[in-house]
Amino acid sequence: MDRSILFVHAHPDDETVGTGATMAYYAKAGAHVTLVTCTLGEEGEIHVPALAQLEAAQADQLGGYRLVELERACESLGVGDHRFLGGAGRYRDSGMMGTPANENPRCFWRADLDEASAHLVEIMRETRPQVVVTYDPNGFYGHPDHIQAHRVAMRASELAAAEGFGPAKIYWTAMPLGVLKAGLEAFQDSSDNPFEGVENVEDFPFGTPDEQIAACIDATDLHEAKLGAVRAHASQIPTSSWLYSIAGNFGNEFMGVEYYTLAVGEKGPGEGRHGWERDLFAGL
Repeated sequence: MDRSILFVHAHPDDETVGTGATMAYYAKAGAHVTLVTCTLGEEGEIHVPALAQLEAAQADQLGGYRLVELERACESLGVGDHRFLGGAGRYRDSGMMGTPANENPRCFWRADLDEASAHLVEIMRETRPQVVVTYDPNGFYGHPDHIQAHRVAMRASELAAAEGFGPAKIYWTAMPLGVLKAGLEAFQDSSDNPFEGVENVEDFPFGTPDEQIAACIDATDLHEAKLGAVRAHASQIPTSSWLYSIAGNFGNEFMGVEYYTLAVGEKGPGEGRHGWERDLFAGL
């Protein structure tokens, strides 16, 4: 059976930052990699001065620009199957809680869950993924669109299972506390410390105990593919970003290694101290 894996993300650039190495890894391995992005990211903060007037409060054209950035990022990652949930522009970026954007009736946060999930089921019916990757119930760090993407991915998987083609495994993106602690220690005396102001790993809005991590995908040999995808999202990720700061110090390891918890399915064979899987298809 051909391997098929589906990634569900909220905005353009989320796929790269959170799962870019994993996507590149499976694309290179010959699996069918499908990326579903739920919004165009219209409410993003613009880091290119020449594009400032594209913001939502002015021309409101940032979403169209980010669509092109996403196409370039997918090209760098080797991912040829990319879809927008319900079609490009169907759901609008919700912004953060308490903002006017979050009150927009078209925003993803206010989408009908079953309607949005039905759009994803259509894609799953076509691609038949054995593995689905999305965020945890808190959307990794609490953004409304990430939380909604989680809800849609989980509901669609339930609906697909009821029809007989649900995924065998569902993973949530994660960051081990041990990795966060190592990063804090490594940068504590650095002049370009991306963790400035953070004293304890508990201060982060995310972080998973190492023993709760189920899988670790090591794609260090593909770190340049992820870095290329990061560069493609220039409107959102400035050269001064912490991503570049960490990449410059840790390079391959930072850009090429990603972690997950297993939400649905049976854990396959693993290795190392915590028995982490090295393949999201392990055991299938």
